[in-house]
Amino acid sequence: MTVTIDASVFVSAFTPTESAHQVSNTFMMNVREKSIPIIVPVLVLPEISAAIARGQGKPELGIAFANELKKIPNITFIDLDSSLADLAVEVAAQHRLRGSDAVYAAVALRFGTELVTLDREQLERLPKVLSVRAP
Repeated sequence: MTVTIDASVFVSAFTPTESAHQVSNTFMMNVREKSIPIIVPVLVLPEISAAIARGQGKPELGIAFANELKKIPNITFIDLDSSLADLAVEVAAQHRLRGSDAVYAAVALRFGTELVTLDREQLERLPKVLSVRAP
């Protein structure tokens, strides 16, 4: 099994005040312990950095978390090239998703991974085209 993990899960796992913290943290620990391959768009780095810096008011914490994510040995970052952007355009339009959410879905579609997310729209709108679930 290979997974694409939405930024919402990373942020929730890191932030104890998030409502889904426990389930996200348990999921991330399981992925780490089992060395489950992770394929994510490189977009995850600024999304995580921004969410943590804004949510906790500590820019240095957001940057540090993004830098730590780069060190995970079982993670592969995918650049957003024109081909992947075209796929994200289709996914965004056909499934009425926000642009960044469509990028995660496009990565999952391209690489045949399971999308793990806390985003309600992804969970509701994508099951007919790819494997998607909450952590």
